[in-house]
Formats: sequence, structure tokens, C-alpha cells
Amino acid sequence: MLVYPSAIDLSSAALRLLSRHLAVRRVQLRTPWRRLSTGRQALLALAHLRCGDTYTCLAASFGIGVATAHRYVAEAIDVLARLAPTLQRAVSRASTKAFVILDGTLLPIDRIAADRPYYSGKHKKHGMNVQVLADPFGRLLWASPALPGAVHDIKAARAHGIVDALDSAGIRCWADKGYQGARGTIRVPHRGRWDTLSSGQRAVNVAHARIRAVGEQAIATLKQWRLLRKLRCSTTRITDVVKAVLAIHVATSA
Repeated sequence: MLVYPSAIDLSSAALRLLSRHLAVRRVQLRTPWRRLSTGRQALLALAHLRCGDTYTCLAASFGIGVATAHRYVAEAIDVLARLAPTLQRAVSRASTKAFVILDGTLLPIDRIAADRPYYSGKHKKHGMNVQVLADPFGRLLWASPALPGAVHDIKAARAHGIVDALDSAGIRCWADKGYQGARGTIRVPHRGRWDTLSSGQRAVNVAHARIRAVGEQAIATLKQWRLLRKLRCSTTRITDVVKAVLAIHVATSA
């Protein structure tokens, strides 16, 4: 296999963060010696998450076996997932903001057509539903555990307790029409066709759309991690992958 130099568009802070926590884990497991140092293992995991490199490519690049590469990446993801902020912590942080933006996104997966629970009729593809909270500047505050793509946004928001958490904290939230009926502090645009709305309702919907558009930056933050553009792992592992990405983003952007 041919090997060539490459780069990862991340700051060294992400590498130091993961390397430090991997070192702590090795001490806990009493396995100080490994084929790769903690820094190299961290680099291996970041290459997989950020660039979507396969285990075969990673194994060839780092001079280890495919099974070892898989094990090292899984360990790093588990370590990062534990660092991800909870919804309560995210809501506490959001309470200092003027408002938050709630939106859902679909993370594509390699499921077959028979897997109906994962098929999103809205996006016409298989995937996992992830709810995202963003601040008024479009910065990612929190990402939810992944649910099958067939789950509607409002149902996912209620299942994760987002609606109740925001309402209890009195945090104003802007969301799209997919959250109709959420009530509480969640604000959605007026329903109906454009030509049936009054001029006042149209003005409200335009202003509402401008605010929500900023939230797309938070979703783009997730999609910058190429692994999340087409997930080929078990659906039971996707939540930990999302948490790992969230943990790195929150820790390095603070």
C-alpha cells in the first residue's frame, strides 16, 4: 500500500486533550505499554473522526494491524464520549444566552431499504436523527443521542427531554415547523401556505427564518467531521461518535 503525508484541519488542542485523557485511562487499566504512544493513538482517532479514514488505511499509515486500529479508535471514542456535556449542563450554559436555536439533522448510514426504522421520509434516505442546540451566534452547545431516522423531530425533542428542560429554565428557543405543538418556550413559524398568510404573519416568518438560519452553522460544525457524513459503523455506536465530536468541539472552543 502506498503511503503519503497528510494533514488534519484541527488545532493541536484537540490532540493534547485526547492524549491527556488516554494517558489517564492507560494508568487506570495498568497498560502503560502499547504499540502506539498516547499522542499517536490520539492522532489515529482524530484522523478517523475528522477525515473518515478507514481502519485499513489507518493501520497501514501507523504500522499496526487493522484490529489494533479498530480497538484504539473505539477506546478513544469511549474516552471522549464520557467528556461530552449533558443536556442539563448545556441548558445551564444556554441560560446565559438571549435565546437558543433547536434543529434536527439526519446523519446518513449504510442501511438497506428493508430497515424501515432508519428511513427518513423527509430526507428520502436512511440515517439517524440528531437534535442540535445552538446559541445566537450559531455555536454548537449540545447534540443529542442518535435516534432512528424515521423518528420525527418533535418526537425526538420530547424523548430527549429538550422541550421540558428549556421550558423549566425559561430559555426562549427558535425552531422550525417540525416542532409544531411543542409549546412552552419554543417558538415556531406560522403554519400555512405563503399566499394564505397575512402580511404580519409573513413578516414574522421571515424574521423567524433569519434567526433559525444561524443555527445551520451548528449543524455544519458536526458535518465538518467527515465520518458523520456517511456512517458505516453499528447504529449502537453512533451516539458515542456524536458525543466524541461534541466533547472535542466544546473543549477546544471554550
